[in-house]
Amino acid sequence: MLVQLILKSKASSGVVTIAPEATISEAAKLLGDHKIGTVVVSSDGETAEGILSERDIVRELARSGSGCLSKPTGDYMTRKLVTCTTQSNVEDILQQMTAGRFRHMPVIEDGKLVGLVSLGDVVKAQLAEVAMEKDALAGMIMGH
Repeated sequence: MLVQLILKSKASSGVVTIAPEATISEAAKLLGDHKIGTVVVSSDGETAEGILSERDIVRELARSGSGCLSKPTGDYMTRKLVTCTTQSNVEDILQQMTAGRFRHMPVIEDGKLVGLVSLGDVVKAQLAEVAMEKDALAGMIMGH
């Protein structure tokens, strides 16, 4: 299964982004307002410069206290992004996420941000594929 199928099945194809100069407090509000765990950091809303997760914010709060809330998102984002394309294989992405211990992966085409897949999206797609295969096998066994 390819990433493009996951993106097509998602309710919203847009990716929530935040500017690198926005504060951590603004990022936390954005995450809460959208009920998401990660925001892509982008100056123009089209190119991914980094990624910031709830975990990143909590770790920095624990390390330096509430003073970090007024600091720029760009100071705390993960800069070394692991990305995929719409043609990436879902099994490969699952392995990368598991090995790297991260839950979100930006989808990039021609240098532009076209989507974001989560570990939950990948697992849901894999479960749907397994259920389809099970039904097909059951139909073959039953002679349908």
